[in-house]
Amino acid sequence: MMKLNYFLYGLLWCISSSTNNISVINNDSIRLKTEQQNFTAGTTIVLTFSGSEDASIRLYCSNSYGTTLLNPKVTTNELQYILPAHISNKAGVVQWKLLNNASSLSGIVHIVPQEQPVSLETYVGPPSIEAGKTDYTMLVTIPTDTFDNPLPENTKVTLRRQFLSSEQQDTIKTSNLIAYQNMYAPIKSGRMLLATECLNLNSKEYTVEIMPAIATDFEIFSKRSHEYADGNQLTTFTTSILKDKYGNTVSDGTYVEFIIKNAHGNLLKTVGMTIDGVATAQMMHPDHEETWKIKAYVTGISESNTLSLTYKQVVKDFTVSFSKNNRNIEVGPLQSFMKQHIPDGLQVMLHISQNGNVVKSDLKESRNGFVNFELNPNVISNGKYVIHITAAGITKIFKEIQL
Repeated sequence: MMKLNYFLYGLLWCISSSTNNISVINNDSIRLKTEQQNFTAGTTIVLTFSGSEDASIRLYCSNSYGTTLLNPKVTTNELQYILPAHISNKAGVVQWKLLNNASSLSGIVHIVPQEQPVSLETYVGPPSIEAGKTDYTMLVTIPTDTFDNPLPENTKVTLRRQFLSSEQQDTIKTSNLIAYQNMYAPIKSGRMLLATECLNLNSKEYTVEIMPAIATDFEIFSKRSHEYADGNQLTTFTTSILKDKYGNTVSDGTYVEFIIKNAHGNLLKTVGMTIDGVATAQMMHPDHEETWKIKAYVTGISESNTLSLTYKQVVKDFTVSFSKNNRNIEVGPLQSFMKQHIPDGLQVMLHISQNGNVVKSDLKESRNGFVNFELNPNVISNGKYVIHITAAGITKIFKEIQL
């Protein structure tokens, strides 16, 4: 029994002696020495672990910008891991894990933005809205620090606005990285100026145009030199000042259509665009007795009253003369309401037919009160024809004309 005891004691002594000659790393003894968990962006962040000098142990770090593996700086019984700038400069949560099979150390580091902003990213849109308290624009501002990190939640931002004779100031707070406010349009048109301030940092000036709302119904008027249908003078149509329901003059360039209905139910159209709220358009007088009904529209939005204009017949009659075997036809003189020659440009239509079929049609405009038609024998052969001549709404028919 005594020999057995001595044998066991000797075996234990040998094992103990052998162990003292080998450098054994007890990974279970590695622990995080750094107690700080919250850091400010831009500061140097060092995670220190005690209990090891093994340079092969890496630190795995991950944030919203990516992941990286860090090699340690080995000191006496310590491993130090310095987070690179692309991680330490960005606000948010950094997850880390020590890549050591015998240890399961992991944790998180919180990086907060710097307290003082250096930039106010401000966006305003849309840049123009319609007056009337229903349309609105939104202002969004993002105060950021030196490293482009949005400032913490509930950071106060001052919003200032100026419109016409009023000035207004509101305080908004950042939420989910941004501060924003909807600004509804007032009932008056004009230009609104906006600016923001955060911790004594000011933005540039922004503008929002408050545009007039859609036009309401309006009136139209006419002006003409005389009431004769001379086919030469112009009738001018104008609108009253087009306004919206809040009394704002509509925007320049608002498109107004003037629709004219004549005595035969045919439609004519002329257009104008507003300047200072008034649209103007013109139409040439008819060349024959006529009655017009005129109504104006801002298409799909508003309309005017209906005007009625009557144009008196100016050419009561005209003479048609045939010569050169009836192949030269002279129409005129064409006289206006003071027996003066009608202004150049009155249209005269010639139709030549035979056996009910139109052989030739020709349209010419008057010059010095006359129109001449030459009938080419190479085009119209010899024979008997019916000739219609129409001018100023008057048609004369000549039958059995021998050419």
